[in-house]
Amino acid sequence: MAHRLRPVGLAFTRTAPVRLVFAGEMAAAPEAVFRALADDVPGWSDWFPAVRSIGLIDEGAGRKVRLAGGTRFRETIVAAEPDELYAYRVDEATVPGVRALLEEWRLTPVGTGTRVQWTWAADGNALFRLLVRLSRGALARVFRGAVTALDRRLADQSSGQDGRRARDA
Repeated sequence: MAHRLRPVGLAFTRTAPVRLVFAGEMAAAPEAVFRALADDVPGWSDWFPAVRSIGLIDEGAGRKVRLAGGTRFRETIVAAEPDELYAYRVDEATVPGVRALLEEWRLTPVGTGTRVQWTWAADGNALFRLLVRLSRGALARVFRGAVTALDRRLADQSSGQDGRRARDA
């Protein structure tokens, strides 16, 4: 059963009791990365391995997400600054112990590519905070895999290929 989380804003990325920050570089330009994050929301399931389904809700102001393993989130988009920033907070979650959660994707031009920084800011009970800290390595691997897959997808799209990975290959 989903439960409501405390609403937080962008400042939470600096004040959250648990902050995990990951960064990587992509060959794709910030414009293409931002479009993939903010405009092609259903496409997340093609490049972010944990996402099974995702879609916009509330006339585009929010997202409904289902992860591998059955975890579900209902989110509100809190920032969508073209080519620079995409952030959302979780309003409802099926995760026990979580009280607040916000994810921020910050994009910075690097040559013709993009530096992507993903901040995962959270609050929860002591067990939740401990489990998140212990999951840092796994989340880092998920982030690296997602950035690599998204970069490949965007390169395929710019070269005229579909960019979708084969399902049930």
